[in-house]
Amino acid sequence: MDNSIILIIGGVLLGIIVGFIIAKALERNNASKLIKSAKKSAAAIIKEANSEGESIKKDKILQAKEKFIELKSEHEKVINARDKKMAEAEKRTRDKESQVSSELSKNLKLNQSLEDKIKDYNHRVDILEKKQEEIDRLHKSQIEQLEVISSLSAEEAKAQLVESLKGEAKSDAMAYVQSTLEEAKLTAQQEAKKVIINTIQRIGTEEAVDNCVSVFNIESDDVKGRIIGREGRNIRAIEAATGVEIIVDDTPEAIILSCFDSVRREIARLSLHKLVTDGRIHPARIEEVVKKTTKQIEQEIIEVGKRTIIDLGIHNLHPELIKVVGRMKYRSSYGQNLLQHSREVAKLCGVMAAELGLNPKLAKRAGLLHDIGKVPDAEADMETPHAILGMQWAEKYGEKEDVCNAIGAHHDEIEMTSLLSPIVQVCDAISGARPGARRQVLDSYIQRLKDLEDIAFGFGGVKKAYAIQAGRELRVIVESEKVSDQNAADLSFNISQKIQTDMTYPGQVKVTVIRETRAVNIAK
Repeated sequence: MDNSIILIIGGVLLGIIVGFIIAKALERNNASKLIKSAKKSAAAIIKEANSEGESIKKDKILQAKEKFIELKSEHEKVINARDKKMAEAEKRTRDKESQVSSELSKNLKLNQSLEDKIKDYNHRVDILEKKQEEIDRLHKSQIEQLEVISSLSAEEAKAQLVESLKGEAKSDAMAYVQSTLEEAKLTAQQEAKKVIINTIQRIGTEEAVDNCVSVFNIESDDVKGRIIGREGRNIRAIEAATGVEIIVDDTPEAIILSCFDSVRREIARLSLHKLVTDGRIHPARIEEVVKKTTKQIEQEIIEVGKRTIIDLGIHNLHPELIKVVGRMKYRSSYGQNLLQHSREVAKLCGVMAAELGLNPKLAKRAGLLHDIGKVPDAEADMETPHAILGMQWAEKYGEKEDVCNAIGAHHDEIEMTSLLSPIVQVCDAISGARPGARRQVLDSYIQRLKDLEDIAFGFGGVKKAYAIQAGRELRVIVESEKVSDQNAADLSFNISQKIQTDMTYPGQVKVTVIRETRAVNIAK
């Protein structure tokens, strides 16, 4: 029993060992086969890689050849272009040489012709001198013949002529004196009226001062120092922002604002009032207050225009014409306030139209608008007469034909076509031509100041221009980006020469060009 088990176990172990040996042999056989197949596949891969490398090599060689051909063609193009440019340059050079040679030949011909003309001129001068000598000789011989014929010398004939002229002059002078005395008797009354009118006009001195100067009252003289500021920076800022000359003198508790433009003067007065009331006076605050005050004045102009047309009973007036009527408050014509004059003319037109059986409202409308051409406008042509300019504005803003004709014809600029036109002309004469109503001197003075500013604005880079010191000084503020320091000096000289050439004025005019550079940054 035990032997059989051992035999069985031994047989099993023997089978296992034999199977293991057989399996190892099979594995070795498979490994050799795998190695052989791997070698074959590796050889195939190498062969395929070599073939692909050869193809890639050929492609790269072809690409390199194509690139070379392309670069070669581009190089040839560049060379051809350079050759073409050189040929063109040579052609231009040849053309210039031919042109210079032709001009030289022309100049030679001109010089030759000029020399011929000079010779001809000298020849003619010689002929004229000979003729003059012949004429002098003939004149002398004729005088000698006359002295022989008249038995008088030249001096004796001259003395007789003078005596006869003296007698005639005495008789003519007596007749002239007699006629002058008779004319003086006839015109004595008229001349006396002229003297009275001139006297009335000269009395308007205070009113003329009111038209050019405003007085700003202050509580104490300590405020003057704050208005002037450190080294005068505040007063310079106010003058630069408003264009008004600030005069701080020994006058107690008062500062004088001087400017021919009443709108600018009012803006400066209100701005000073706000600054003094607020207490903060420095350049930045000054600019802010002036801007706000300017907007306030513009709104006030509209309110004045509205109140005026309401008082006169005028309706449906265009908003732009209402603004023009409001601006009349700050304009004077020959020393007469333009708005008061226009209101007076409108009332007179209404009364006269009612007496004649015409439409009084339409007559008031024409009377109020007859001088709107005197209100300055940036786009207006200043060479156009104010009557024609006013008529053009009225037509632009839809006024009736009768009103437009009355505006344009009140100084006989155009022909009158309606009955309103002579009414407006007569009422304008009643209001403006009465003794003492107007003064030509003030109006011409204001026009001269405006002409000074207009000359400055005619130069490039000018930002602002203000005529101050009664026209004796012109301050010009320029843009620092457009005008350098050297250009500022040249600009001052050019403006002074332009004023000297184009204007007539008493004394002298000082031209000051101000160039200010600012650097502004914001801290966030």
